[in-house]
Amino acid sequence: MMASDLFSLILPFALLFGAALASYFTARLIVVPLIKKGAARSPVKWDNVLIERKVVDRASHLVPAVVLAFGLPLLLEGGTELFGLLWRLNNIYFILAGFLVFDALLNAGTELYQASPTRRHVPIRGFVQALKLIAFLLSLILVLSQLADRSPLFFISGLGALTAILLLIFKDSILGLVAGVQITTMDLVRQGDWIEMPKHGADGDVIDVSLTTVRVQNWDRTIATIPAYELVSSSFRNWRGMSESGGRRIKRAIPIDVNTIRFIDRDLLEHLKGIRLLRPYLEQKVREIEDHNREHVSSMELQVLANGRRLTNIGTFRAYCAAYLRNHPGIRQDMTFLVRQLAPTSEGLPLEIYVFTNDTRWAFYEAIQADIFDHLFAVLPEFDLRAFQSPAGRDIREMVQAESENAVSRSLEPAARIKSA
Repeated sequence: MMASDLFSLILPFALLFGAALASYFTARLIVVPLIKKGAARSPVKWDNVLIERKVVDRASHLVPAVVLAFGLPLLLEGGTELFGLLWRLNNIYFILAGFLVFDALLNAGTELYQASPTRRHVPIRGFVQALKLIAFLLSLILVLSQLADRSPLFFISGLGALTAILLLIFKDSILGLVAGVQITTMDLVRQGDWIEMPKHGADGDVIDVSLTTVRVQNWDRTIATIPAYELVSSSFRNWRGMSESGGRRIKRAIPIDVNTIRFIDRDLLEHLKGIRLLRPYLEQKVREIEDHNREHVSSMELQVLANGRRLTNIGTFRAYCAAYLRNHPGIRQDMTFLVRQLAPTSEGLPLEIYVFTNDTRWAFYEAIQADIFDHLFAVLPEFDLRAFQSPAGRDIREMVQAESENAVSRSLEPAARIKSA
């Protein structure tokens, strides 16, 4: 009698758990492969992403939990201890499986979002990680409530006493979450941006924006990791505006030796008129100067160089630089365009080139800049100008040698005069 009673008690449970296992294997071995075949034939791509991220595989674990949830009330009365134990264990299994499905859905949604060409630069990985963290904490609270057979509100209310500890443990995550919201809403950093942050040794492309960190691949191929909240609390430089504008700035000066600056005489003027780019400027400028001097300065006063208007070699060279850059194929003509003199220093008169190239790629930008200054340094002697350069060892030796030769010649002059007398 006892054996038959035991068999009659065990048999329904065996059938229920057998049905749960059968439902799991049916879903895993039959339904899931059919869904995968249908996704492979479908013209859309989102279902393939769901398959690759194992959303369907993880969802198959929910099927036996559902079977047990419907079957247990049919076998046991709700108030028994055995029913409560099996019900809570099934709920724990359902919670864990649901968390895994939610995690896979978030991964799939992130991949689909980043696949869009208009949205892939917006960093949402921090939001996704924050949602995963919140889902994990909620799942943990629900599992603990099932194990202790207490309401989830009991554990949530108990978190108030642990707030200080939780803030200490999750400080970086909380700061990163707030910073991630600010970075996204203010569009401070995107994946692929070139940023500079010397404080953290970062100078390169952003390769990852997560909940707590931003990873930058420097130009020397090293990786710099920056806390996300540092991008909000500290200053950094983002070169995205330069890339999007299509122009990269050249800001470099040529130091002119002030001892070579002078008025242009007739010979030099005739020589400079042979430069094709300068010819229109010189013709117009000479005409303006002659008209002005004829009207305001007498012929006698013009014999003094300080009277009247005259061309200078530095001013004409500045006009040549502007004409040369206006005709250069690598310079943007619709952006800031300046050729200007800066304040004189102990190293000469700086003549600054302030223009933008039409190619923002590093190597091409450097090639354009080098080509411009190669030409301008080489053409300086045509204007009787010289770039300033601090004396080197060779220059000092030549000066000493010339001074010694002059001293010897001066010492021989008295003897030569006596001999001649």
